[in-house]
Amino acid sequence: MPKAKLEFADIGVTVTVPAGVRVIEISEKVGSGIIYGCREGDCGTCMMKVEEGWNNLSEPSVLEEKVLRDNMAGRHYRLACQAQVLGDCTVKPA
Repeated sequence: MPKAKLEFADIGVTVTVPAGVRVIEISEKVGSGIIYGCREGDCGTCMMKVEEGWNNLSEPSVLEEKVLRDNMAGRHYRLACQAQVLGDCTVKPA
């Protein structure tokens, strides 16, 4: 299975992850500051900024694009619960 390096710039931690894993799954495990409220019905709280490797994440879904638009997010912002790691990238909390 392909692997990728995922760096959490806020805590200075880089981990090797299987391709296809969602950022939020790893964020929880390493203690990054990317928070989430989707389990409590607060969609959009896991917004993150992609500092490097924007093209190494899955394409945003229609729902993700709507949430980002509703939150007036910039071009390099994604939802950690939706973005799947496909290659090396660096992220941090929004």
